[in-house]
Amino acid sequence: MSLPNPADLIAQMATALTTRLQARGIDNPRFIGIRTGGVWVAQALMEALGQATELGTLDVSFYRDDFSQNGLHPQVRPSSLPFEIEGQHLVLIDDVLMSGRTVRAALNELFDYGRPASVTLVSLLDLDAAELPIRPDVVGATLSLAPDERVKLLGPTPLTLERQAIGAAASLQESTR
Repeated sequence: MSLPNPADLIAQMATALTTRLQARGIDNPRFIGIRTGGVWVAQALMEALGQATELGTLDVSFYRDDFSQNGLHPQVRPSSLPFEIEGQHLVLIDDVLMSGRTVRAALNELFDYGRPASVTLVSLLDLDAAELPIRPDVVGATLSLAPDERVKLLGPTPLTLERQAIGAAASLQESTR
């Protein structure tokens, strides 16, 4: 199975997101990327949409339900939301949706800032491995991987996808530029 080209996925996601927002009567959404890959996808998506608004960023490390098991990632940075959350229509963007735990953590953090009018979830990839009832509203592609495989987004420019074998010394690298 070859990995899709992120640039192609971004283009189709921009069209799907525009259609979804128009159908819901949302004309001024606020974009929020989940650090790090979700921020890269958000930047590319906003460029494809011609959006020049400020991008919010979330680092959900403190909100993860596995924080006590895994500890704190050494590259934790503060979240930055340069706009109100209360009453806003948000577009929450992640790179790879797997278990749904990152998105759950992001929603918890967002609601600490206020109660949005709506949240539209966008993900570059859905690995069809949900542990929680969380599915993207707009997705670039859905993949099913072997239990010992993962996909990692590399970026920020150009965005590429890399297939990785868990526990292997070397990753199975596949360029998607």
